[in-house]
Amino acid sequence: MEDVQKSSPIPHIAIVPTPGMGHLFPLIEFAKRLVVHNEVGVTFIIPNDGSSMELQKKLLQSLPKPISFVLLPPVNFDDLPEDSMIETRIELTLTRSLPALHESLKSLTAESTHLVAIVVDVFGPSAFDVARELGILPYIFFPTTAMVLSFFFYLPELDASTSSEYRHLPEPIKLPGCPPVQGCDLFNPLHNRKTETYKSFVRMADRYKLAHGIMVNSFTDLEPGAFTALKEKIHNNPPVYPVGPMIQTCSGNDSSDQSGCLSWLDKQPNGSVMFVSFGSGGTLSHEQLTELAFGLETSGQRFIWVVKSPNEKSSEAAFFSLKSTKNPLDYLPTGFLERTKDVGLVVESWAPQVQVLSHDSTGGFLSHCGWNSTLESVVNGMPLIAWPLYAEQRMNAVFLADDLKVALRVKPDEKGLVDRDQIAMYAKELMQGEEGKLLRNRMKELKEAAKMALSDGGSSTKSLAEVAQIWKSHKN
Repeated sequence: MEDVQKSSPIPHIAIVPTPGMGHLFPLIEFAKRLVVHNEVGVTFIIPNDGSSMELQKKLLQSLPKPISFVLLPPVNFDDLPEDSMIETRIELTLTRSLPALHESLKSLTAESTHLVAIVVDVFGPSAFDVARELGILPYIFFPTTAMVLSFFFYLPELDASTSSEYRHLPEPIKLPGCPPVQGCDLFNPLHNRKTETYKSFVRMADRYKLAHGIMVNSFTDLEPGAFTALKEKIHNNPPVYPVGPMIQTCSGNDSSDQSGCLSWLDKQPNGSVMFVSFGSGGTLSHEQLTELAFGLETSGQRFIWVVKSPNEKSSEAAFFSLKSTKNPLDYLPTGFLERTKDVGLVVESWAPQVQVLSHDSTGGFLSHCGWNSTLESVVNGMPLIAWPLYAEQRMNAVFLADDLKVALRVKPDEKGLVDRDQIAMYAKELMQGEEGKLLRNRMKELKEAAKMALSDGGSSTKSLAEVAQIWKSHKN
């Protein structure tokens, strides 16, 4: 093998994720599949928004040897107002890291590494100029749906042809092969077109067409219509490769059952427990936390609930920090833990979600509809209550409830509150109702389709091999 590598060095790629563990997890799985199945070398180059990087370092240090990593120096955000949107901070982390990224890429090429491509994530097209200067191919790993990617390609046209705010559009937005989406269900940054964040979003979307190719963390049988439209280049888009589902196979924390979730699940009846979690970044207001508690209690269903301290300002307050600063259990209604101790388990801040969703006792998932969590649901055949909070999660909820028909979507009131009666109703329907059975059966079909996509000869396996072959054939 060594002789072969000397005469024909393996291609090497640089992967550049933007902040957020939800961005890093699927890229790690993507890198592992490249190394193990496609003989491609990988170096992660990690921009630093100033948060602790200990968890990222721990994860990256545990990866197979052909995968290396570089941590870039932290950037400074002292000039940003405190209420800056999360998307602004994420994109600026990369933009302000470009000089350091340039030096890291130059070092890789100086080490005689056969560096052929850079792979950025959803917020990464600002790195394309660096790639072009160094003669390497720019690619995007798109960590969510083909439906959302289709919207990215359509956004510059929508911006040019529409004068009103999108939430005031009288008709839903219709994209080829996708379910209709109301303007109010678009990303948060698109709800005010006068902001710099919105304008930056449009500029970023416009640069997507400069990619040499885009790998999407989805699979053909999950989104046949959207992928058909993208492959036919209806949006004048670059080649698109469905390579998912790429989901986390390692836990970000200690693998032991510190939360007690798994041992508790072992004692519960098969398929009887609803897992309740809003992801690593999602938070609720105190009022909403209280309504959720009473809703779960009233439903009478078994549950595991991952609770974070409430936040009155932002539903994405935990995005840059996985730990609650205060004990979240202190915010629960008086007596709630005692009254529900026989049917429920409440854990603080974090639970081993991958293991919980794959456990035989788990039968449903109340989720924020982050795409990583959604794919974990699909892979485990787990029907959903869709409770989107931020980012593209409302678009995901539309896809799950209206198109795939694997989710019940909550309906907040005019204040954005989901009341306890609605929560109890949906929990009972998901776990015991006739509609819940239909959702569960449909999810089981998707579970098999996901398994096939990643099998030897499966659609996503072939698609990733196609990209790897392009890299192997590329001459700098």
